[in-house]
Amino acid sequence: MPTVPPASTPARGTSVDVTALLERGRTLATPVLRAAIDRLAPPMDTVAAYHFGWIDAEGNPADGDGGKAVRPALAVLSAQAAGAAPEVGVPGAVAVELVHNFSLLHDDLMDGDEQRRHRDTVWKVHGPAQAILVGDALFALANEILLELGTAEAGRATRRLTTATRALIDGQAQDISYEHRERVTVEECLEMEGNKTGALLACACSIGAVLGGADDHTADTLEKYGYHLGLAFQAVDDLLGIWGDPEATGKRPWSDLRQRKKSLPVVAALAAGGPSSERLGELLAEDAKASDFENFSEEEFATRAALIEEAGGREWTAQEARRQHTTAIDALDSISMPDRVRAELVALADFVVVRKR
Repeated sequence: MPTVPPASTPARGTSVDVTALLERGRTLATPVLRAAIDRLAPPMDTVAAYHFGWIDAEGNPADGDGGKAVRPALAVLSAQAAGAAPEVGVPGAVAVELVHNFSLLHDDLMDGDEQRRHRDTVWKVHGPAQAILVGDALFALANEILLELGTAEAGRATRRLTTATRALIDGQAQDISYEHRERVTVEECLEMEGNKTGALLACACSIGAVLGGADDHTADTLEKYGYHLGLAFQAVDDLLGIWGDPEATGKRPWSDLRQRKKSLPVVAALAAGGPSSERLGELLAEDAKASDFENFSEEEFATRAALIEEAGGREWTAQEARRQHTTAIDALDSISMPDRVRAELVALADFVVVRKR
């Protein structure tokens, strides 16, 4: 079953082949992305190639899972929303994908995650130093890719990308700080997730349009769509972080609970009140002081997940994903674009909230 079932009304983009949209974005962006990675000095080029799934840990060619490719698909579509050819959005798609993967390399190290996309993470295989260096290099490459275009539109796109990157880093800093607090408000959690996920997805949704010459109103409206889509995306990720199937997510069971993350289901459950909420708060307070937390049994994490669900945190988060999804789609109504592009943006929004990984 999908983590967030569709709303009772039919989605407006159901006739669109989302798989083909994602594959088109991946196909257009990958050659440029590979060429960018080839610029890196050894061994960073090899480490980055491993991260993207192009080679295995021994350096042999591989056909690894490179992720969902939602951001490249959105960047290409945003160029079309501005009336430009899809290829115009490719430098933006690559730049956003480089920043996204810069954040993944660093986040995996900071969170101690040993698995991503069903493989050992870069820091686990190549060491923390390489994870940091390659992440930094990807961020630098992202700006190079855009600025090399040498146009006024490239300058505007780079400003949006750097602003989004700073917000992303702010969000990661908030996320880490919240792990050490007993209580976080729902508003604080949404602000953090808006920074950590919403900002870069918003940039992906506008950067192609900017490169295609769109005015600020069009770009800002597409950013609004992307920002709320990012919040919906993160809400689903939060559900998967607790209840996702490890076979689909590539992460350990109860992964967010193992990291003491104050994700939306946890925060909403703690704010709900009632016996389950109070018991959950007591357990999480004890967890923060436990010296043997890493050795907790599966049953102990399952108990915490059950309390979150009983207190309403799971259902509240699913409803929030739907609300943000609706807000994202409604934003598109204030700008003109080809009907087909609008339908494809709606279909991608639907895909974000009905997925298993």
